[in-house]
Amino acid sequence: MIIYPSIDKLLAKVPSRYSLAVLAAKRAHELEMPGSIKMLSAYQSKKTVGQALEEVVAGDVIIDPASKLLERDAEKLDHEA
Repeated sequence: MIIYPSIDKLLAKVPSRYSLAVLAAKRAHELEMPGSIKMLSAYQSKKTVGQALEEVVAGDVIIDPASKLLERDAEKLDHEA
C-alpha cells in the first residue's frame, strides 16, 4: 500500500490506475538500470516504484499524449535492445 504520494494526487496527474501502474513500472525499471538519471534531488521512498511515483506527482514523468506506439510494440523494442 502506498502512503506517499497519495493516490488522489497521482490520479490528478495520470488519467487511470492502469496507466499509472504501467508508467510507474516502466520508470522503476529505468531507475534500476546502472547510470540512470534521477529526476528529483531527494526521494522519500527507498524503492524504485515509490521513487517513480514521486516523479509522477512532481510532474517530471508523464505519458506522452502524442505517442502512437502500442504497449506490445514498445515491449518488442525493449527486448530487441
